[in-house]
Amino acid sequence: MVSPNEAELEYNQLNPLAQALMHMGRGDDIILSPYQTLPDVLGEGEYATSEYPIYITLPPQEILPFLDNVDDAYKERNEDFCFFSGGFQFGNIEDTLKERGYCRDTMTQILISGMEIGEEGIKDVSVSLGPDSVGEDKLAGECSACGKWNGAIAKRLERSSVTCKTEFYRDWRRKMWERSCMDAVFNLIGSVRADPTTLSDVANYYEEEASDMLWEISGHLRAWKAVTLTYGFEERLFGFAERRSDQQCTIVDDWYQYIWGNKVFSSSKKFLEYLHYAKNDMGYLQTVDLPPMKEETELELASPSRLRTGNLRADGVI
Repeated sequence: MVSPNEAELEYNQLNPLAQALMHMGRGDDIILSPYQTLPDVLGEGEYATSEYPIYITLPPQEILPFLDNVDDAYKERNEDFCFFSGGFQFGNIEDTLKERGYCRDTMTQILISGMEIGEEGIKDVSVSLGPDSVGEDKLAGECSACGKWNGAIAKRLERSSVTCKTEFYRDWRRKMWERSCMDAVFNLIGSVRADPTTLSDVANYYEEEASDMLWEISGHLRAWKAVTLTYGFEERLFGFAERRSDQQCTIVDDWYQYIWGNKVFSSSKKFLEYLHYAKNDMGYLQTVDLPPMKEETELELASPSRLRTGNLRADGVI
């Protein structure tokens, strides 16, 4: 399922995720706009079925309008909806789904940020951190799915050699928030530098700043969302980021709500300070009204703050 203006387009005109999902399918997928009629049966022969997953490949900004205007045929099949989140493609959509009652144990949600779609095709970007205490491979940044159709999407991804774990909603949610923390924190810290900075740079040269911010946010995550990040989250986040030397840190106004704007993040004094610095001193977020800072911070002092003059990089450069 793609945006309304993408109905009845050729394969190479579809959005990248829709293309990837069709490529990984068995050839019986169909593309619909959100307001086209659902087929009674999908597939042919032994694969024909009246029950099938409905992949929502809409960008986050279009999900709420879709849910508000969906017709009865879709409402009757809402247990078959499959939503994607993670990374700059789909961000954190938990609040959007919760607003319409779509955050529940049986709802299929896919953390898709462990898959990269580029000129070279579909690529698994998860990384191995070595063996764990029982000798099994420790992965970071892999795709993950929960809910009714978690097995179906996992098999689809695995056909293209993309790792996708199937998990219960509670465990999937922890993993989703872990990725959301990395997207928000690492990109924010990297974007306030004078020179272009990658996720790998943040992991290697700004570890103290990132770690402090992550731990502060983890406390707010427990308070606001009743979510506790799984043991070893720092190792996974930094291990994944260290291998992303090609991904430049950035802040995009249109994605503020889905990457940096959650109250879990803005409740962090340090995170909010960096947001205001990014807006006031670096020129980002000019179309965004940030939450006010509740108390005086380094940014309001006459003396320079560590953000301006700190020396946390190994080469001595901020």
